[in-house]
Amino acid sequence: MEKAGFVYIMASARNGTIYIGVTSDLPKRIWEHRNDVIGGFTRKYGCHRLVWYEAHDSIDAARHRELQMKEWQRAWKLREIEGLNPEWDDLYDRIAQP
Repeated sequence: MEKAGFVYIMASARNGTIYIGVTSDLPKRIWEHRNDVIGGFTRKYGCHRLVWYEAHDSIDAARHRELQMKEWQRAWKLREIEGLNPEWDDLYDRIAQP
């Protein structure tokens, strides 16, 4: 049985720099971004706020969606975020495991 997958968007601030990623363990991955455990884009640009995520039945489906979204214009990505999270709140507490 294949693992479920998640596509997610991290942001530096409302309308700030955004990063789109994919993972099979959303709470763990977001914790890593928030705590700068992972070098690269999110650390460099301070993308520590989870502003959007979407669950998929498989990691392959999530990867496919991630690749599609990375091709989108910025305005489309912002519309997607604001459709779920109009205030750009940090959604980490919704997904964090106690």
